[in-house]
Amino acid sequence: MRRRYLGRTGLQVSEICLGTMTFGGRHGFQHMGQLNTIEARRLVHLCMDEGVNFFDTADMYSAGQSEEVLGAALAGRRDDAIIATKVRWQMPDGSGGPNDRGLSRHHIVRSVEASLRRLGTDHIDLYQTHGWDGRTPWEETLRALDDLVRAGKVRYVGASNLTSWQLTRALATSERQGLERFASHQIQYSLAAREVEWELLPMAEAEGVGVMVWSPLAGGLLSGHQERGATPPPGTRRSVGWFEPVDPERTFDTIDVLREIADERSMSPAQVALRWVLEQRGVTSVVIGARNERQLADNLAATRWSLTPEERKALDETSASPLPYPYWHQDYCDAERVREEGLD
Repeated sequence: MRRRYLGRTGLQVSEICLGTMTFGGRHGFQHMGQLNTIEARRLVHLCMDEGVNFFDTADMYSAGQSEEVLGAALAGRRDDAIIATKVRWQMPDGSGGPNDRGLSRHHIVRSVEASLRRLGTDHIDLYQTHGWDGRTPWEETLRALDDLVRAGKVRYVGASNLTSWQLTRALATSERQGLERFASHQIQYSLAAREVEWELLPMAEAEGVGVMVWSPLAGGLLSGHQERGATPPPGTRRSVGWFEPVDPERTFDTIDVLREIADERSMSPAQVALRWVLEQRGVTSVVIGARNERQLADNLAATRWSLTPEERKALDETSASPLPYPYWHQDYCDAERVREEGLD
C-alpha cells in the first residue's frame, strides 16, 4: 500500500481511504449499508493490516452513528489512523434548528465538538467542509477552521464538492489573511464521471491541493453487475436515483471494456475501475466503501498491480466525453503546439 503526501503538507496518507457511509443504521436507507460496530471493526482492522491508515466519515452519515461506529472500531489503534470527517449539513433528524447547517462559525464550532465526542478522540486529523455554503463568507468559515487548528482540535482542513473558482477563492482568502488553507479537496471521479479533468484536477495540482476521490465505482455501477438497458437491481444506489450516469450508453460501453480487461487479468471489473482512478495524475487517495469483507478485500487488491498502456488507452478512449467550450479549443491549440515542437 503506497503512501502519498496530502497536498503541500507533510502528512502521509494511504492511497486507499476507507469510506464509512456504510457504518451505522440510522439513515434508514438499505442501499447505504448498515454495518454495526462488530462488522465495522473487522473491515477497519482488515484495512489497517493491509496498510490503510486513512478513514473518511461525516457527521451526517447515519445521523452521527457512522462517527460513533468508526471511533469504536479504532479503539486501541487510534494512533495508527488518520481520521477525516466533515461539516456542512444539518443532521438527518432535523435537530438543532436553522443555525445547525452551513459553514458559519456557530455551526462549525458546535459540530466539531459533537464529532469529537462521537469519535471518542481529542483531535480530528482532517476536517472537511462538506460542500458549498453560498451564504457564509469564506473569511468566517476559514477563521473558524483556523481557530480549531490553533486550538489543537483539528490538524488539517479540507474541502469537498467545490467548483474550481470557489476553491481558488478560498485559497486566496487563506493566503491574504494568513489563515489555514485547504490541504485537500474531495471530489467525485470515475470512468463514468470525468468532468473534474477539465479544471478541478489541474487546478488542484497547480495549487498544491491533495485530491481525495469519492464514488470511484459510480455507486457500484462500474463493478459490472448491472446490465445495459435493465432496471437497476433493488438495493443498488441507482435504484433510488443516485449516481445515474450522464451518458448511460457510454458508461456501459466502458463497462464492456472493463469486463474484457478483467477477464483477461482474472480479476473483477471493480478492481480495474479502481486501478484506473489510482493511476490518474493528481489523485492522492481513493475513497472506497464496502458492505462486507469479501468486497473490501477485492477492492484493496487493486493496489497490487498496474494497467498496461494499451489497457489505459482503451479505457481512456471509451469513457471520454466530448469537451465543452473552451476546453475543446484549448485542447486543439495545445495539440498543435506539441506537434510543432516535435514532442508527439
